[in-house]
Amino acid sequence: MGKDKLKRFEEMKGFNRVFQPSFDEYFRKDHHLKNNWVKEIFKNNNPLVLELGCGRGEYTIGLAKKFPDINFIGIDIKGARMWKGSKTAHEENLLNVAFLRIRIEFIDSFFSENEVNEIWLTFPDPQLKKNRKKKRLTGSFFLKKFQKLLCDQGIIHLKTDNEILFDYTDDILKYNQCKILSSTCDLYGSADPDEILSIKTHYEKKFLADEARICYLKFCLPKGREINECPEKP
Repeated sequence: MGKDKLKRFEEMKGFNRVFQPSFDEYFRKDHHLKNNWVKEIFKNNNPLVLELGCGRGEYTIGLAKKFPDINFIGIDIKGARMWKGSKTAHEENLLNVAFLRIRIEFIDSFFSENEVNEIWLTFPDPQLKKNRKKKRLTGSFFLKKFQKLLCDQGIIHLKTDNEILFDYTDDILKYNQCKILSSTCDLYGSADPDEILSIKTHYEKKFLADEARICYLKFCLPKGREINECPEKP
């Protein structure tokens, strides 16, 4: 591991509301922060929003600045990237921001049923190889987890430059009769995007520079209904 990464990991230990639990703290068990984020960390009763695969945390930071009465948590396993957003939150004393360094498949060890109001998926890995399809963040494995964590009428946002992931997500939502609130395969070309959607991550800026189209989906998952994988297209 490079010296810069080690230095960043060490620096992050001193940042406010940055959590880097060891694997043993949450493997096959609940972490002590589960159902306690708002009460113990943010110390308020405001809504809770997650950015999954937050990378450098641009969306987490951008949303937190626009909505000081909402709590935001950026989640990623790559601490060297997360360092940038967590450093900004620490230096600017953003009291409605936290960062959590874990693998997303263990998210239900940290958040309880109905604890989360919204989830942002900003440019997740599309997992294009057939044998890695189950790792897609919009696949049935993860949607089932999100369905439990989200409160009734809780919202998920997906931004991606990958049309295969966009089409796949659209298919699985329709197959499971999920409510799609907004959908476009050309966010910046079809109309003036909402101010929130105009927050750009590091990778989004690179995609736009390469003239890629940005796709966006906003949807709800039905409570009390099984989420199933849609059949393969012929």
